[in-house]
Amino acid sequence: MFELERKPAGKKYNDDFKKTIVDLYHSGSSVKELSSEYGVSEVTIYKWVKDFTPIGSEKETLTPKELAEIQKENLRLKQEVEILNYTNSK
Repeated sequence: MFELERKPAGKKYNDDFKKTIVDLYHSGSSVKELSSEYGVSEVTIYKWVKDFTPIGSEKETLTPKELAEIQKENLRLKQEVEILNYTNSK
């Protein structure tokens, strides 16, 4: 019987590091250069660029990650309101 090899757990990077890489990308560094210099895969860097690039107007911007967090919190709050309304209607 064959033994399955386990991949080593992926590295975890904090948001400040991710944002720094994204800032370097936006200031002109290529993904290939950043990948080589910091040892992060190109696919991961592209994901960070997507997640941490602000969307919106100049006055108010959100990253897709922040927007997803807000939507998740909004859903949780709607569920709480629904529970409270059900409880109070009895």
